[in-house]
Amino acid sequence: MITASSLRHLRIPFSLFLMPVFFFALALTPNHNESRILWVFLALHLFLYPSSNSYNSFYDRDEESIGGLKTPPKVTPDLFWLSMVFLGIAIGLGLQINWEFASMILVYALVSMAYSHPKIRIKKYPWGSWFIAGFFQGYFTFAMAYAGLSNLDWSTFVKPHVLIPGMLTSLMLWGSYPLTQVYQHGEDSRRGDQTLSLKLGIKGTFLFANACFLITGIAFVWYFISRNQEPIIWVYLGAMAPIILYFLIWFSFIRTNPKKYASYSWAMGMNTISALFLNAFFIYYFFENTQILQVFGY
Repeated sequence: MITASSLRHLRIPFSLFLMPVFFFALALTPNHNESRILWVFLALHLFLYPSSNSYNSFYDRDEESIGGLKTPPKVTPDLFWLSMVFLGIAIGLGLQINWEFASMILVYALVSMAYSHPKIRIKKYPWGSWFIAGFFQGYFTFAMAYAGLSNLDWSTFVKPHVLIPGMLTSLMLWGSYPLTQVYQHGEDSRRGDQTLSLKLGIKGTFLFANACFLITGIAFVWYFISRNQEPIIWVYLGAMAPIILYFLIWFSFIRTNPKKYASYSWAMGMNTISALFLNAFFIYYFFENTQILQVFGY
């Protein structure tokens, strides 16, 4: 029997925060197909990510706030099997495209499992978990989505036209990822997980994120210039402006009272505003880059 608490641990709405990677891949995919777009979107956002969320919740057994759940319910045994069912469906959807895409989904899932499984628990290594999470949720997911959307194989991962934008997505996540850990220091410490944010400290986390955001912005501007898409730069900077403003306001409060403002609500606010504006930008970039609107006379 599936419990209501297990359904909550799937945290399906949390997939919104990873959608910019999919839309960026979609914007750069030259061979669009409606059914492949649907299969890839559903496989990743409705089944793979929730499977990963619930699997990690099963082993973490958090009692304090986690991403997408301010008050996580108690974990029940059916949560493990629910995560496996969702993974099976994700792989099944992947097979609707090709077996290579399905195998990419499996690799992502295995790495995600290693993140929280007690025998490996990548999460307890500060720099290793930071790198792996950003790499797989960024570059790997971008390349996986691109391959699925275009019906390609593993060779896609080493193509320069995939590698470069894929690494840009990892840069985005390497900057924001430690910010999602600032409100979990107490529980992470008690469990023995030395997350990067815990290692850097609250203020250090914000200084680190600030440097990463600067590097990411410069890298995206360079990328658009290299593609002779200078006008897109202004749209990108416009989308980033509210995100950076929120970050700076949050940082100003952190400087006055770190313990009070390194909270779940502020962190989720940062995630939400980032997801909304980045999703909007990459959807716009999809229409602009593919010139689909021009085809219909817009």
